[in-house]
Amino acid sequence: MVEMLKGIAASDGVAVAKAYLLVQPDLSFSKTNVEDVAAEEARLQVALTTSTEELQAIREKAAQSLGEEEAQVFDAHLMVLSDPEMIGQINQNISDNKVNAEAALKEVTDMYIGMFEAMDDNAYMQERAADIRDVAKRILAHLLGVTLPNPSMINEEVVVVAHDLTPSDTAQLDRNFVKAFVTDVGGRTSHSAIMARSLEIPAIVGTKEITAKVKAGDILAVNGIEGDVIVNPTDDQAAEFKKAGDAYAAQKAEWEKLKNAETVTADGKHFELAANIGTPKDLEGVHNNGGEGIGLYRTEFLYMDSPDFPTEEDQFVAYKAVLEGMAGKPVVVRTMDIGGDKELPYLKLPHEMNPFLGYRALRISLSEQGDDMFRTQMRALLRASVYGNLRIMFPMVATIKEFRAAKQIFEEEKAKLVSEGVEVSNEIQVGIMIEIPAAAVIADKFAKEVDFFSVGTNDLIQYTMAADRMNERVSYLYQPYNPSILRLLKNVIDAAHAEGKWAGMCGEMAGDQTAVPLLMGLGLDEFSMSATSILKTRSLMKRLDTTKMTELANRAIDECDTMEEVVALVEEYTN
Repeated sequence: MVEMLKGIAASDGVAVAKAYLLVQPDLSFSKTNVEDVAAEEARLQVALTTSTEELQAIREKAAQSLGEEEAQVFDAHLMVLSDPEMIGQINQNISDNKVNAEAALKEVTDMYIGMFEAMDDNAYMQERAADIRDVAKRILAHLLGVTLPNPSMINEEVVVVAHDLTPSDTAQLDRNFVKAFVTDVGGRTSHSAIMARSLEIPAIVGTKEITAKVKAGDILAVNGIEGDVIVNPTDDQAAEFKKAGDAYAAQKAEWEKLKNAETVTADGKHFELAANIGTPKDLEGVHNNGGEGIGLYRTEFLYMDSPDFPTEEDQFVAYKAVLEGMAGKPVVVRTMDIGGDKELPYLKLPHEMNPFLGYRALRISLSEQGDDMFRTQMRALLRASVYGNLRIMFPMVATIKEFRAAKQIFEEEKAKLVSEGVEVSNEIQVGIMIEIPAAAVIADKFAKEVDFFSVGTNDLIQYTMAADRMNERVSYLYQPYNPSILRLLKNVIDAAHAEGKWAGMCGEMAGDQTAVPLLMGLGLDEFSMSATSILKTRSLMKRLDTTKMTELANRAIDECDTMEEVVALVEEYTN
């Protein structure tokens, strides 16, 4: 039956393909007594063999797509599967207690998980517990005859459907096969949406009910530009979507002609268009889209994609690759931004009622727990600095005292390296991410001490409006063009310029086509966005006059009371 759903357009593009449900299956079962113990042990053996073959295939695919180091996490899983002591105990449980294999498996693996988790101060044992939990789930799925979803093994054209996508799920998507994805929850600034734009995969989020409305194999027509999804479209509807896809492809071809052009407005003013990246692999997209720099290198993916804290050498290699790859163009590296919804299995963080307002980012780095981690990152960055144009940015700064403490660690590690005879650049700019309203309000104070500001609007907007950007019930309050937000941005940009410093933006607002004219008028110097938004933004800027945009921004701040009035004013000035 044809069904139409509406969601939040999160990543441009159009696709028509069959649905792949990335949802966790029901793994519930009942404990039963069995007479035929041998048959139960044989069932267990088949499940073990199948799980082993499956994990070997996943490991091989991961090694090809992500690299040998990333694939090593699956070696630990394979070791669990071949552990004679644990497997022997499961078989013993079946024969001694005459219970089904599912119950025997759960009892033994729960015992091991509990034992390892009790060793709070041993990170290795905590990892073992996580490995056993993952493997037990896989064996149980095979015993129950259900399939566990695995995005890395998709090998045909599909639209991925999920309640939500974690950053690690999204990172596994192969854009050759995954033509789009649609989720129940999320917003334009959720991590899955941001990564979808980096991967150039059309995406719609926040549909509320896609997983309830779709079965595996249903055909989905997805328009990531408009936020429309049709389940099992008619031939005419599918043809319309394909036509929209062709039109978008033609528009992209026009934008691509600007790849090597400067970002210059109609009246000759230059703005810098940079890209946000997560790994060195993203550089290809930056170059393909004519990026003039890296405005945000999210280093947390180095930590999230590693089974343990990345070493100084691991980090040095990654930072050096990005700096060399940009050949002297500026690279703004954000220090580790862990916490909130970005957790590390090997870093024990406290359970918090509201982790987004809690112990995260620079707050961890400046704590006793995070000191070594932060110093290691500083050393790696400082060593890499001689290979390009490095700028370091501290995230989640609320007070001047925090910035000074972070800057002091930077200076201490620099002095140590110099005393060791290690070459370090003396041209490194050190700035902060403005994402907390408290910092935006006293930007004039910060501007005297930092080298630059980069506004993280994703968080700045949600903190200013007191509205969780991941919560679709209050998504109407995520208002980048609200006059209150524009006033905060003007305060930040004016404060930077008063001290001769530059102000950039690395939040998703920087590539928002309604926001760009306003930001030009406010005098923003650098716009950093998903690489795929650069050419579209360059095309827009080429036809705008900064004098008129300044008038637009001033009127929006002085005359408008609502976001809707601001949007109408932008349309008046740009159409």
